[in-house]
Amino acid sequence: MKDNKIRLQKHLSQSGIASRRKAEELIMDGKVRVNGRIATIGTKVDPKRDKVTVSGKNVIAQTQKVYIMLHKPRGFVTTMKDELDRKCVNDLVKDVGVKLFPVGRLDKDSEGLLIMTNDGEFANNLTHPSAHVNKTYRVTVKGEVSDEKLIKLQDGILLDGRKTLPCEVFVAERKPDRTVLIFIIQEGRNRQIRRMCDEVGLQVIRLKRTEIAGVKLGMLPQGSWRNLNEKEMRHLTNVNKKEKDI
Repeated sequence: MKDNKIRLQKHLSQSGIASRRKAEELIMDGKVRVNGRIATIGTKVDPKRDKVTVSGKNVIAQTQKVYIMLHKPRGFVTTMKDELDRKCVNDLVKDVGVKLFPVGRLDKDSEGLLIMTNDGEFANNLTHPSAHVNKTYRVTVKGEVSDEKLIKLQDGILLDGRKTLPCEVFVAERKPDRTVLIFIIQEGRNRQIRRMCDEVGLQVIRLKRTEIAGVKLGMLPQGSWRNLNEKEMRHLTNVNKKEKDI
């Protein structure tokens, strides 16, 4: 008999519950049950036969995959629900018609391009560290930026005992009281650019993500979303193909 079982975290991601990494967190937190029993990492399921629940709610496979870009404004957290009752990106995409989750994150004080989907495998492959996806940010900092500080940022900054990968950083605009920098990085560590700037004595005034893997935010208004087009999906799918299912 053919074995139709797949890893539980893969089933959860294919069902639009969360990315594979987030699904693993749900499993480790004891929130996932298979046929009434608390699941563990390594559990496999047959999606057609096994009953899977997350926090008591049945997991139903979604056949329609949705991929959108959102122009996240400042003041919104990149979660679907917040325990502190802060404004969430979910509030901005309720009219999409299906449950979505963000691919990666932007902190509350940052703005710009955020990709959202119900395709967990797609999200996992875009955010996996081995994918090395280019992400572009327009960062306004207070005052002047010396060449020495630019070189330090480009070479990498030690954060939490681990140096950031070399990245592109250059000046886009200079004003008397501020400087606009362009960052192109391949990582997504928590508040990475803000922390890098802090380490070299630069105060971030504004941070906006403008591009991911060749997909540009363009003129999409703040708080608005739109479906990704075929060309954009090709860019992102090519990134996805680099990552193999393990």
